[in-house]
Amino acid sequence: MGSASSMLTQYDIEEVQEHCNHLFTQQEIVSLYKRFCQLDRNAKGFISADEFLSVPEFAMNPLSQRLLKMVDGLNFKDFVAFLSAFSAKATVPQKIEIIFKVYDSDCNGKVTFNDLNEVLHDLTGSFMSEKQRERRKRSTAAVIATTKIVVPTASLYFPDCWDASSDIRKADGAEQLKL
Repeated sequence: MGSASSMLTQYDIEEVQEHCNHLFTQQEIVSLYKRFCQLDRNAKGFISADEFLSVPEFAMNPLSQRLLKMVDGLNFKDFVAFLSAFSAKATVPQKIEIIFKVYDSDCNGKVTFNDLNEVLHDLTGSFMSEKQRERRKRSTAAVIATTKIVVPTASLYFPDCWDASSDIRKADGAEQLKL
């Protein structure tokens, strides 16, 4: 599975469906496999960072470098599992988990104020000067210091940090949010 010359068997398709919690139909998995094989230009069975960056929409994304940390070297099963978080059928906790991983820039399992500032910098790039960013940081810090921020059922207090490991599980019982 993963080589452009190989074909998916019914067993492979069912195994991938199981791996991604049945968020994709069998036909969708076959389509994803074709796209995976197109991206895996050297038929290595995984997609490299350079191959992901060959997709213009991915390369232009201001968060592409953060996403690359998550997708570089994925085999087909893990590629589908990664994409499943973006499925309309994905649960709120699945979506929160992927967003959390994007924001957790140092991969320590926590989203800190510095992580949020780095994402702000990635998203605004040259559209916001350092002076504007500094003003935004100060005003955000003042608001965060006096405000309780609620994400599904988890209360977050900044400038400490958010530990998603338990909060994502709590969100599983939360009312469904559109993400």
